Amino acid sequence: MAVSASGRTVFTILLISRLLEGSLLNAEMKEGEILPPTIQRLMKGYNKYLRPFFDDGPVTVGMSLDIASIDTISEINMDYTATIFLRQRWTDERLVFEGNKSLSLDGRLVELLWVPDTFIVDSKKSFLHDITVENRLIRIFPNGTVLYALRITTTVACNMDLTKYPMDKQTCTLQLESWGYNINDVMFYWTRGNESVSGLDTLQLAQYTVEDHYTSVSEAVYETGNYPRLVFHFELKRSILYFILETYVPSSLLVVLSWVSFWISLSSVPARICIGVTTVLTMTTLMMGARTSLPNANCFIKAIDVYLGICFSFIFGALIEYAVAHFCTLTHPDTHLLMYGHRMHDFDDEMNGIVTTISSHPSRAKRRKEPAASPPPAPAATELTVTPSSPSGSEAKPEASPPEPTNWCLSAMAILCKVLRSIYCCHVENPHHIDYYSRLTFPMSFVMVNLLYWTYYLYF
Repeated sequence: MAVSASGRTVFTILLISRLLEGSLLNAEMKEGEILPPTIQRLMKGYNKYLRPFFDDGPVTVGMSLDIASIDTISEINMDYTATIFLRQRWTDERLVFEGNKSLSLDGRLVELLWVPDTFIVDSKKSFLHDITVENRLIRIFPNGTVLYALRITTTVACNMDLTKYPMDKQTCTLQLESWGYNINDVMFYWTRGNESVSGLDTLQLAQYTVEDHYTSVSEAVYETGNYPRLVFHFELKRSILYFILETYVPSSLLVVLSWVSFWISLSSVPARICIGVTTVLTMTTLMMGARTSLPNANCFIKAIDVYLGICFSFIFGALIEYAVAHFCTLTHPDTHLLMYGHRMHDFDDEMNGIVTTISSHPSRAKRRKEPAASPPPAPAATELTVTPSSPSGSEAKPEASPPEPTNWCLSAMAILCKVLRSIYCCHVENPHHIDYYSRLTFPMSFVMVNLLYWTYYLYF
């Protein structure tokens, strides 16, 4: 029983295999019946697994591109997505036929012919459009030339240098290479040189404009051999107008807004602190927003980062300026006294002169009326200085010596106070002068820094 069951299973498998072979043969016959007689004659004895001129040197494949669109250019992923029409031409001596017209075949018949194994080198993801059918074109000319066209959407890597972002120029490439056939088997060339690529003149991009493009031919060297490679270079220039309106103008206006505090009185502490802190926080938010659309993994110091750092420094400097000016007011009298300090000083000098003049007249009259009262003090003074050995002279020395160290200490304290005032107030007699100088120095320095910034990043 076990033997009969196994025999039945083997018989069933053989029967199914026979039926499948018969259906495949019938399908091939039906497919051959729908082919035109010319194609049937060309396909008779044709081996698609062997390249043309298998024993007579390499086959030359000419290529041309038509850029349909460049959808996205990503700085974060450093790639671009493009839809292209890739056209390849080569000559196959086995497909020569008599006639004056070319044969346009259905794209599905490409499975019957040999085609180059071309691939996109830096492609991350690619697909062939298949709506409503696979977007392929096969055309055979009487001399055996085959035109093979494809519609491909591919995402290609592009190494970008973002040090001058957003005033940067990026050069991206599209490289076509043979996967299995080396230069001894296949040779690639551009059919019309730099004019082999079309569609860039009418291309509309969101942030870029195509400035230049050109083609080149090279060889890819691997461990398995040298392979033919075609390279298409195109240069993209970023449009800066969007970033001027989005980032540069708001950041510059924030800097100008921080200067408003220079025209507000030093006594208005809440108003000046509010302006300084608000502009600092707003500038920080603007800097964080500008970084979200850029890659964080790289180490680029971009031009926009430099400008935002400059604006943040000026805004923070305006806040520090008020802190310094307010601190200087703590070591000075009231501002009203500062304004009229020089006038009051001159008035005091005049009053002191008048009082001195008035007091000098009675002393002179007294000396005229009492001329004999002046001589007695003179001998006493001379007596003290001439007779140092007398007991009275020895008692006068301790009384005359203390004023000297006291005067020295007072002069030292006065010098120390002057040094501290010069350090704390930076030789500013009136704290209001700090705001006055800031109204000039901050705008002038900001204009100079902007001139240096734009000159460097636009022309160097």
